[in-house]
Amino acid sequence: MVRPSLLSLLEENDGGFVSGEEISRKLNVTRTAIWKQVRKLEAEGYRIEAVPRMGYRIIERPSRLSMAELQSKLATKVFGRRAHLNDAVPSTQDVLRELAEQGAPEGTLVIAEQQTKGRGRMGRNWVSPAGKGIWMSLLLRPNIPLHQTPQLTLLAAVALSRAIARIVPLEIGIKWPNDLLVDGRKISGILLESAAEDERIRYVVAGMGISVNLEEEDFPPEVLEKAISLRMAAGRPIDRTDIITAVLEEFERLYELYAARGFAPIRALWEAHAVTLGREAILHTPQGEIVGVPEALDELGGLRVKLADGTVRTVYSAEIGDRT
Repeated sequence: MVRPSLLSLLEENDGGFVSGEEISRKLNVTRTAIWKQVRKLEAEGYRIEAVPRMGYRIIERPSRLSMAELQSKLATKVFGRRAHLNDAVPSTQDVLRELAEQGAPEGTLVIAEQQTKGRGRMGRNWVSPAGKGIWMSLLLRPNIPLHQTPQLTLLAAVALSRAIARIVPLEIGIKWPNDLLVDGRKISGILLESAAEDERIRYVVAGMGISVNLEEEDFPPEVLEKAISLRMAAGRPIDRTDIITAVLEEFERLYELYAARGFAPIRALWEAHAVTLGREAILHTPQGEIVGVPEALDELGGLRVKLADGTVRTVYSAEIGDRT
């Protein structure tokens, strides 16, 4: 294969340029083949600079998560204490669901350096390049009825927003129900999938995707105007392990609070972080479009929306956008 030899050749020059002519001669490949292999390396998280008449050089290597480092930094009692770190999987949700069906305990964590078929809400694809983000799923086994599951989605959003703000000094807002925004652009997605029996939850798989060190070229053009990474917002690379440990610690703290005191304190925290409330919006629900002003959450986690005629309607599932 060309790629390992190309990588070795670039590594040997320790940040210096290697001309395309030299690479072509030493590896006995065409310039087109070199470019294709450079693109593959970039897909693996390498940043390679190409300059006409100078050649190629590595300017940044992909960071890799370490289970030993993660465990040494983690201060939780349960969450993340049993963890599985993968190079690449289709989806961490699917991996953890299989573990859950096999009896994995609450707090089990699955992390991947890359997802090849990551998914978000409404079945959308989730951009999950290697070594640049946090793609993980956490197993919950809450003792609550099925109809209270939306509360866990809101809890997860609060946990992520508070945890990320501990590590990166950014203003992070929550768009209902669980999108995290910086300057109006999405940095994280949360997907909770549950299995139930007799209206009781057997388990919940909480999937979390955080765009940590992605750069503009990592996002598809149609996504870039609505998405951003922590690195892009902060102007510097961010330690992924620090984010993971902060998320797990905050999630466990709020989960314990929820078990002890119910949804009320979670609702108050969510409303304090929300960017959705108090502004007229269009809500696209399964029953049709609603225009109104979201005012608060109800006791189950639904969004209370005041309509133009003064009536209040509670929405439990919707895509929400600003009124233009």
